[in-house]
Amino acid sequence: MMPRKGIFKGDDPFEISRRWLKEAEAKEINDPNAIAIATVDGDGLPNVRMVLLKEIADDAFVFFTNYESAKGQEIENAGKAAFVMHWKSLRRQVRVRGLVTRETAEASDAYYKSRALGSRIGAWASKQSRPLESKAALMEAVAKEGMKHGPNPKRPPFWGGYRITPLEIEFWADGEFRLHDRFRWSRATPQDAWEIVRLNP
Repeated sequence: MMPRKGIFKGDDPFEISRRWLKEAEAKEINDPNAIAIATVDGDGLPNVRMVLLKEIADDAFVFFTNYESAKGQEIENAGKAAFVMHWKSLRRQVRVRGLVTRETAEASDAYYKSRALGSRIGAWASKQSRPLESKAALMEAVAKEGMKHGPNPKRPPFWGGYRITPLEIEFWADGEFRLHDRFRWSRATPQDAWEIVRLNP
């Protein structure tokens, strides 16, 4: 089934995702690109946290983080992740499940350079997900890294982007009496054609 009309119009899930995000940018008060990303640890116990989606490419969803963080280590070990992007203002959500690879060094460098200086220094100072003695200790580390790297720091080798190449994308839109509209794009591998089905709400 190919959804051709209304908010689901089109057969390219990346284009639909970009269109929905653009609409959300005009309505959401804070961070319309926020996603809740889920990973699993070595015991299969799930973890979920909010991150900011930075790009919807033609074949992947891209975000940036510390590779040595809990999410980074779980991604490196499993090579898979899932996320949901939900907009209360639009009453819509996008769910994605797929394979994860590192973004290119060039793309990670470019995004890192676009960040505020404080955020770039903070990436050096924060040992993300690991125990912290105090906020004062963190601020001391920020000051130390700022002095060390100056006004134009290079990207830390432990920080960069991830690309989620989906095997499944589901679009959900609120319906009256909880009779929601749901369409799922799925494929066995990234090389396969999408199969599109409507799901019960």
